[in-house]
This record gives sequence, C-alpha cells and structure tokens, in this order.
Amino acid sequence: MTVRATDRAATVRTMRRPRIKPEHRAYRTVDGNVRIGSVVHGIGAEVLDPDGWVWTLVEAMDGTRGPDDVVAEVTRRHPGLALADEDVTGAMDDLIRAGYVEDAGAPPPAELTAREQERYGRGMTLMRWMDLRPRASSWEPQLLLRRARVLLVGVGGTGGAAARDLVASGVGHLHCVEPDVVELSNLNRQTLFGESDLGRPKLDAALAALRALNADTTLTGERREVRGPGDLEDLLTAAKPRHPDGAPYDLLLLAADRPPEIRRWANRVCLATGTPWAEAGYRGPLVSVGMFAPGRGACWQCLRDAEAERRDLRLAPGQDEDVASPRMPWNPVNAVTAGLSGSLLAHAALTLLCGIPPVEPGCRFGLNLMVPGDPVLQRSERRDDCPACGTRPAVTTPDGEAR
Repeated sequence: MTVRATDRAATVRTMRRPRIKPEHRAYRTVDGNVRIGSVVHGIGAEVLDPDGWVWTLVEAMDGTRGPDDVVAEVTRRHPGLALADEDVTGAMDDLIRAGYVEDAGAPPPAELTAREQERYGRGMTLMRWMDLRPRASSWEPQLLLRRARVLLVGVGGTGGAAARDLVASGVGHLHCVEPDVVELSNLNRQTLFGESDLGRPKLDAALAALRALNADTTLTGERREVRGPGDLEDLLTAAKPRHPDGAPYDLLLLAADRPPEIRRWANRVCLATGTPWAEAGYRGPLVSVGMFAPGRGACWQCLRDAEAERRDLRLAPGQDEDVASPRMPWNPVNAVTAGLSGSLLAHAALTLLCGIPPVEPGCRFGLNLMVPGDPVLQRSERRDDCPACGTRPAVTTPDGEAR
C-alpha cells in the first residue's frame, strides 16, 4: 500500500508529544545502525542509518516535543543533508505505524479511575511493550479489557487459573459455568479452592474467591452442564437476562473436557454466532491453547484435520489413533500443568480481545515440559473441504455427524 505524504503528516500530527515507548528504547549498533523495539523476537527491528539522522530522530522523540518541533530538531542538527520535512515526517510515521511510539501527551481514558490506573499500571506497560499498532492512548487496551464480556465454561484447573488471571488483569464481566462440587482429588491442581470448600459447589467457591481478588469485575455464574451444542448456543445467545442491554459475549473460553465432543460443538456454535473463542488443556507434559475467530484463519476442525494428516503414527490397518497416545479415566495433571494451561487460555483471551500480541487466530501453541525449547505450534490454512467452515458441502454420516 502506498501512503501519501499528506496521510503521513496527518497521522503524525494526531500525536501531541510523540515518544518512543520506554520498552522500545533504541540504541546504536557498532556499525551505526539503529535497533529499536528491544531484543525480543517479533518486536525488535534494525534501521539502516548511514547519515545518522534516524538516531537523532529517535532521540528527539522523547515526549517533550510536538511533531513539528521534532522535525525542526532533526533538520537543525543535520544542516548538510538537505533533509526535507517530508523525509523526517515519513520516518516518524513509519515508527508510529510499526507500534514503537506512544503519545506522551495523551490523557488516560476518562472511564479508567485513578485507582484502576494504579492497579493496572504494570499490566498496561506489558501490553504497551507487546502492542505493535498505533493507539491514541497506551491505556486503550486496558479499556477494551474493562469493557469485555467473557463466557467461561469450566472452572476447574484450567478454567480456574484462566478466571484468576483475567479477573486480576481487569476483565469487565466474567460469566462462569460449572456444574460440579469440590472434591479432594481436585485440590492438587484447582487452586481457586481450599480444603474448606470440600463438598461445596465449585461455582460458589470460585465466585467467592474471584470477588475477593477484584471487586471491580462483574462476576456472574450458573451451575449448568453442557450436554449438547444447544446448551452452548443458549449460553452464548441468551445474554439478555444477564446483561441489561442484551449484548452478547465478546468471547467464549472453553475449559471443560467433557463430553468429548464439546470442542466440536463449541466450534460449530461459535461459527454460527460469529463468536471468537479459545480452548486450552494439558496432555501429560504437553500444555497448549487453541484460539479461533470466525472468518479469520482456520477453525478448530480445519486445524484438527490438518494435524491428523500431518502426523505419521505408522498405525497398522484398523488401529485407532488412541493406541499411540492412550487415554485414561482421568488426565494426569498437577498444579503446574493446569496453571500453565489456564494462563495460556487467559493470554489467548487478551490476544483476541485486545489484539495484543498481534497473533492471527486459527492456531494452537504451547510448550512441552519434557524438552525445554521444544514448542507446541500448529497452524493451518482454512480448508475449503472443512465440514464446519468450508465452502464445499459437508457429507453427513448415518449417525448424523458431518464429515
């Protein structure tokens, strides 16, 4: 895309006092180039600077000057280069569009109280670090989170950790769905609960713990078992009794592992309702999260089918794939694997709600605790023959399942 000089100038002048984000502070390399955005892969960049004026530019963008004064400072310090104002403005615009600049003169959004700014200040700086898009204020992502309405199905090990992290981070409204009671065998991993909660409905205990964590988050819930796609559809679309304006949820988080078909149901219901969603869990030492958004990348079924084709399990004819990774009556788990999966689920929620970090949905990622540095990463293109989201008609089997 070609950006006109007038458009560049307009973008630059929306900022009162442009400042390189503190987390993206630039430095000069031994060969005179400018590195900016920290040394984190996915954020940092290196800019060629043979004449030295780019370094002057990033130094001048320190939050004390307006855009015109920044341009004047750069041209004043490099009189022999015959720099045009448009050259400096264009470079400034490139830095802004790349996400390395904030407006030091922008006031925090009026919706965020001084107490909230103090409470979430460290989180704002982390999101500012990972954010690679221009914002009117670095507080905008926190405001998006504050306005968000999230439906969480399952408040056990994964779901409880996700709820804890989202509530601590400042999500505006969290509605929890959980039918079970607290049992002794839960306590090795479901850290929202304690021994005094044994025999108590998990929902009641979870809501009490979460309300004690952050009184500013609206927390609601219901004891309900999901027995089919109709239950999920009802939860997602029957929002009016819970929300006075009748607005739907912005996001579904699935942290339940039964019935076994529940992810397939969630995928189809979210496609039908246009709801972004994420699901997470653990399989022994493998911990991962999948994040999906209708119309953007692969759906859950696309990703699952692509992964099945990619794997070579070398099964004999007629063998079921479960022989390669047997399933047990319960999942081996401790507080670490459950907590990691829940935190990954909360991280995926922040990505889908705020766009930070800028990860495209339609993927699964995580880690293998057996081999540090061996990531779990699955990504696929959207498939035309996908029975859930594809453009080709699905074939229905005698048992009514779409293939």
